[in-house]
Amino acid sequence: MSASLRKIGIQAALASAIFSGCAPIFGKQAILYGFSPLAVTAIRTTLAAVALLILMAVFKRSYLYMYPVGLIGCALAGFVNGIGSILYYSALSRLDASLGHLLYSFYPLFMAFWMLVDLQPISRITALRLVVALPGVYLLISNSSAGVDLIGAGMMIGSAVLYALHIRITQRILFEAPAQSVTLYTLMAMGLTVLIAYLLFDRSLPAAGTPWWPLIGMAFVTFFSRFTLFLGVKHLGGIQTALLGLGELLVTVILAMVWLGERLTPLQWLGGFILVISLLLVGFDRHPPEKKRSSGLLAWLNPSPLGKTDFPWQPHP
Repeated sequence: MSASLRKIGIQAALASAIFSGCAPIFGKQAILYGFSPLAVTAIRTTLAAVALLILMAVFKRSYLYMYPVGLIGCALAGFVNGIGSILYYSALSRLDASLGHLLYSFYPLFMAFWMLVDLQPISRITALRLVVALPGVYLLISNSSAGVDLIGAGMMIGSAVLYALHIRITQRILFEAPAQSVTLYTLMAMGLTVLIAYLLFDRSLPAAGTPWWPLIGMAFVTFFSRFTLFLGVKHLGGIQTALLGLGELLVTVILAMVWLGERLTPLQWLGGFILVISLLLVGFDRHPPEKKRSSGLLAWLNPSPLGKTDFPWQPHP
């Protein structure tokens, strides 16, 4: 992989972390205005998917194409991530927020697990970054004084497992398809999943006149966080993107300090410093990104041999 593509991958992964770090702030504000957690999930994902579909239909229709198995994979990834999002917000209703974020932030561990299951090795420096990051995550958000709800903890861990799985699924598809197409169809499947759950189990909306700007903000950051996430996965690899994605914790904490008036303890500052060290170690991690393999749990997502003319987004001779 060229240095320029690696640079694009790092920039995209960090941008995804910034956008993702804004989401909890908008989400918390929306819930304070009276939106239910399930309504927040359904509305922001559906708005983001519809906006992306319109933009592509108007300006770049070639990205609407996806090879059949890839389309199935995107639908699966979106469904998995949609269920994970429902578990995430359901868990937050039962857990202290800091404990919930702590459990969810271990998803790079599950990302490494899914990579090994899919017969994709990880480098030593990547393993080192994972070991360095986890204590930093713990110190940064271990400010919980509430008791642990085991059901809530189980749902949050399940959400992290599914989020990691959805990244691994999309990694297989991104070997052949552009990030724009993968973002569109994954978001559409995710939006459909959470929208069906909302219509079946909730359907609540706050009173007329309630501000919707937090949901508009969430749709915006969801739109860009997903695209930059998949762009990072395409050019950098799933586990590298997941580790850089932990930077969203720093963004969330900083915004919480500025916007919500929260303050950090000395141990949390130490955790943030350790996490920054893990993020900076990406400069020493020169392990090449994952390669497409004909074996592994998700090998069925590989398309049959196709010529370049079968992919409108690829350059033609």
